[in-house]
Amino acid sequence: MSTPAAGARLAILVPQWPAPHAVHAAFTLRDGGVSTGPYKSLNLGAHVGDADAAVAENRRRVAAHLNLPAEPAWIEQVHSIGVLDPDAATDATTHATTPATAAASPPALPLSHSPPCADASIARRAGRVCVVQVADCLPGLFAARDAGAVAAAHAGWRGLAAGVLEATVAQLGIDPAQLIAWLGPAIGAEHFEVGGEVRELFMTHDRAAAAAFAANARGRWQCDLGKLARQRLTALGVGAVYGGGWCTFSDPLRFFSHRRDGRCGRMAALVWLGEGTC
Repeated sequence: MSTPAAGARLAILVPQWPAPHAVHAAFTLRDGGVSTGPYKSLNLGAHVGDADAAVAENRRRVAAHLNLPAEPAWIEQVHSIGVLDPDAATDATTHATTPATAAASPPALPLSHSPPCADASIARRAGRVCVVQVADCLPGLFAARDAGAVAAAHAGWRGLAAGVLEATVAQLGIDPAQLIAWLGPAIGAEHFEVGGEVRELFMTHDRAAAAAFAANARGRWQCDLGKLARQRLTALGVGAVYGGGWCTFSDPLRFFSHRRDGRCGRMAALVWLGEGTC
């Protein structure tokens, strides 16, 4: 499990996983920002209706608190299998719908800047920060055991079913046995009801996915995103998977939840390569 970082009003979870010392990672919680109303308080989403100035200040606070080496590579998440890979040799070698050629330490981008469409990103060099935003969907972080690369993936049920974890591992190009993964907070199975078509979609890919669905009294299914993600990662050969166990829906003091609240803020899972420990 991960524990809240202490000593600061801005609240984060620090992943407890055996990543190399050069790998830094964090997951932001609700506290420590300036947003108000349904976005209170550390909303990092620029697309949810919050004031631009509040989001910019929240992002600045996170960057300062984590001592980030650069502006995170914010992406426009569309429940796809797109992977942003700035170090890909050619556009053809990246799954991202918009190519990127970021410098090692790019300047902060204004909120009006249109980020590339993708649902995962990769960093192979120190100074590049991968980030995904969530408010019920499952964030997955990856690190190579030799600290050669890191990645972040946004995995709601659509992305999981489409293969965003598989696409991320494939784009990393690293033996899956040499990867470790961390699964962050997401909506828990007891609060995530789906229709039979969602269950069938996963079972078409792997009949073992049935174990991640429990029938309820309404003739629908309670879906366990974390179990589905672990099944997918195990099938890929990623045997070292950590984290999980937090339910965004059931803990309104720490987590935003779109299914619980509708209009709400977004949290962020970040991972990057640097020196020393996070």
